Amino acid sequence: MKRLVIMTVGKTHSGKTTFAKALEQQLNNSLVIDQDNHAEFINTYYKSLLPKQGPNTIKYAITQTILDYAITQTNFHLIISNSNRARDSRMKLLAHFHELGFRSILVNFDIPNHVLQARVAASTRSTNVFRSAATFEEVLTRQHDESLKENITAPIEGESDYLFEIKNDDDIQSVTQKIIKMAQSTV
Repeated sequence: MKRLVIMTVGKTHSGKTTFAKALEQQLNNSLVIDQDNHAEFINTYYKSLLPKQGPNTIKYAITQTILDYAITQTNFHLIISNSNRARDSRMKLLAHFHELGFRSILVNFDIPNHVLQARVAASTRSTNVFRSAATFEEVLTRQHDESLKENITAPIEGESDYLFEIKNDDDIQSVTQKIIKMAQSTV
């Protein structure tokens, strides 16, 4: 069986985690790896270990350990539910998975900013995932500003084996079904 790696790409509150959890429930032999879970764990139990500036190296180390274990010790399809908006790091991760024989799928959440703003305003999600922000509004503003930088780009054809776009909630079920069919064809 050829394994799949499904990576979500998008801003906060675009639906990445909701999609990943729903896909995990429907896609046999799959696992979601979500850095927000790792950030919340660290912020709850090991806040004093967080770097004061720069990259959140402890979060990345935990994620890498979990990812390495899932790759080498399981046969799961992997659903990587992070923002994955930086093209360079996304391409590096995809190259790693291709070297390991995975087929790659990018699911880009291209949700209009006004929809994201409304979702953020109504959000009841825990803010215990933050290290350098106080609110999801702040995160969304920062992500919008980062989009003006060259390296923060939406995926394009050819970055992965397959690319799907989700522009609204109506797209979720059809993308989910296409991924499930692809997984079934790898058996």
